[in-house]
Amino acid sequence: MARGINKVILVGNLGNDPDTKYTQGGMAVTRISLATTSVRKDKEGNNQERTEWHRVVFFGKLGEIAGEYLRKGSQVYVEGELRYDKYTGQDGVEKFSTDIVANEMQMLGGRGEGGGGMGGGERPQRSAAPRQEYGGAGGQRGGADGNYGGGQQQGPRGQAPATQPAPSDDFADDDIPF
Repeated sequence: MARGINKVILVGNLGNDPDTKYTQGGMAVTRISLATTSVRKDKEGNNQERTEWHRVVFFGKLGEIAGEYLRKGSQVYVEGELRYDKYTGQDGVEKFSTDIVANEMQMLGGRGEGGGGMGGGERPQRSAAPRQEYGGAGGQRGGADGNYGGGQQQGPRGQAPATQPAPSDDFADDDIPF
């Protein structure tokens, strides 16, 4: 039987600071409001903007990262899936919500735009395993200035990387058999 696909990709700006809470088990749950704006021309040729607001939820390590580094106005790339929930409010009325449960996130923009800057077109994947590009429990990169890609890179436990000797130059092009 074929499986379905439930995938959402958004690039937008945060409408508020992230709201991070923790479950009883200690897992981070971070919520943001993300605005995406599209532009189209009407019959008269005037540009018409339309802004959509999306509720995005990050769990676990990705939730901790989002809560620490994202701020209102930050531009962010998010991949995730749609989740529809039905619940009963405090007033006894049944309510519905639509959230994007994020499984990947990339901070966009530069220092002046409120986002972090990985720069260079890098797009590290965020999935269940944490990666060192964003810092975290092991090695921190960057700092309060929002420059996450600059400075000396650190290893998995905060040590500076071991220096490796320069490769010897005894390889000649004549050794290539073709």
